[in-house]
Amino acid sequence: MTGITAHPGIAHVSRDTPVADIMEIFQRDGGVVIKQFVTGDQIEAVNQEVEPQMAALAAGSTHDDEFAAAFHGANTKRLTNLVTHSAAFRQLLDDDLLHNLCEVAFADSGSFHINSQQLIEIGPNSDAQLLHRDLENWWPFVGMGPAGPEVVVNFLVALTDFTEEMGATRVIPGSNHWSDFSDRGTPEQTVPAVMRAGDALFFSGKTAHGGGANATSDAYRRGLALSLCPGFLVGEEAYPFIVDMDVARQLPARVQRLIDFRSHYPTGSPGLWQVDYSELADYLQL
Repeated sequence: MTGITAHPGIAHVSRDTPVADIMEIFQRDGGVVIKQFVTGDQIEAVNQEVEPQMAALAAGSTHDDEFAAAFHGANTKRLTNLVTHSAAFRQLLDDDLLHNLCEVAFADSGSFHINSQQLIEIGPNSDAQLLHRDLENWWPFVGMGPAGPEVVVNFLVALTDFTEEMGATRVIPGSNHWSDFSDRGTPEQTVPAVMRAGDALFFSGKTAHGGGANATSDAYRRGLALSLCPGFLVGEEAYPFIVDMDVARQLPARVQRLIDFRSHYPTGSPGLWQVDYSELADYLQL
């Protein structure tokens, strides 16, 4: 396989690496870093467009539940609904490599859409996040273990450098093959996904991981987390209720489907998310 470089724990590949080779590593290790997944200009545009919302956002969780509050992080900011906030982010959603990788990852499902998209900024003196698997949102799949289908993939794009000291995401390579998915592993089993700004960690919802501890006193680790799931599963965010129709109309058809302004046609289904058993996009006049 060309374009692949050795890296402790997690393989790094160039963006022009064939999709089949990227997916081979993804399925073997549970994750792979794609170098320069986005350009410096794209990073600058996204950061500039979301800065007003980030500045107004308070760090920490809004949840009363202690587990949820600890999971979200006391000095972490999470900005959601990036589709509305950033035109540059909307352009990223039409990326060919992103769609090609998802088409392979969800080949058995036949359809996919966004589960969540958020900008995550881990501030100084932050503890490591609890280890978890993203598929835990849909608990029955935990019991299926590695034999279950791929129900969520995540593109974690570094908008700043991800160093171990700044809280690079911790991953347990190979945990996507563990027989017991209720076992989230231990911090000692993790390796840091060290990345340069613009790189992306593409990983499976079966893989145990968690945000790292930011041990610095003044550095902020900012990343863009974009996760996608099959069209037959409900995602975390209800985009048709929070994205303005005028914004949706400007998007390419495949991006409109990503944010559920079009119907889904999973394998074996005549259609989901329809109106009178007809295409939602026709009803919306898209």
